[in-house]
Amino acid sequence: MLETIELEELKQISIQAGNAIMEVYKRDFIIEYKDDKSPLTEADTIANGIICNYLSVKYPTIPLLSEENKIVLFEERKNWDYFWLIDPLDGTKEFIKKTDEFTVNIALIHKNTPVLGIVYAPVFKDIYYAKKGFGAYKNTQKLNSGKKQNTQKLRVVASKSHLNDKTKEFIESLKNKTQEIEFVSVGSSLKFCLLAEDKADIYPRFAPTMEWDTAAAHIIITETGGSIIDMNTKHNLEYNKPSLLNNSFLASSI
Repeated sequence: MLETIELEELKQISIQAGNAIMEVYKRDFIIEYKDDKSPLTEADTIANGIICNYLSVKYPTIPLLSEENKIVLFEERKNWDYFWLIDPLDGTKEFIKKTDEFTVNIALIHKNTPVLGIVYAPVFKDIYYAKKGFGAYKNTQKLNSGKKQNTQKLRVVASKSHLNDKTKEFIESLKNKTQEIEFVSVGSSLKFCLLAEDKADIYPRFAPTMEWDTAAAHIIITETGGSIIDMNTKHNLEYNKPSLLNNSFLASSI
């Protein structure tokens, strides 16, 4: 299945969705709120339509799960072999705040593991992508995996919108294990991209996330030698669970 996926086309679709998002970003827009109180803008809806329309036509036999579509019950999706997992606008809160730190996320999942992922940052025009066994890239440059060189300093990345007390306590506990902590804060899936680029070492997350928040970046992390560990199971974060809500996790490049 993986060899039949047109990665270059998918990259162009993510850019097309990003361009549509930017058209909304440049002007005034209406903010609505979903049942779970999370914000929704027309940029989310437009980008979702672009991505889902392409995937449903190009790959009609591969099921699709998106944050902005009706959620498929586990009884149906538990039998899926491959499926698309989409967040058309990751970081809607950052989009609303005009921080520039939001992304388009497209992932292909096999069973419970991401095997292909694209993260596109429309403002910065940076595209990160990876396919299982073929490495990870930023734009045209391959992202190299490797051991941490500076063992005296630990670079910790955390969310701008979800820096809760538990996260602060975890970061504080790290001070016993290293001489210096450098704190990096950024929004959306760009947190994972910092790890993949070796601009950060760990990303602890105790606030709620959904599977579509992490899937695309997950394969980019693993293809650069890193990991995302579920803090409850102590194993790799898994997908297509009965609940699409992730447990707390620790993403690491080391």
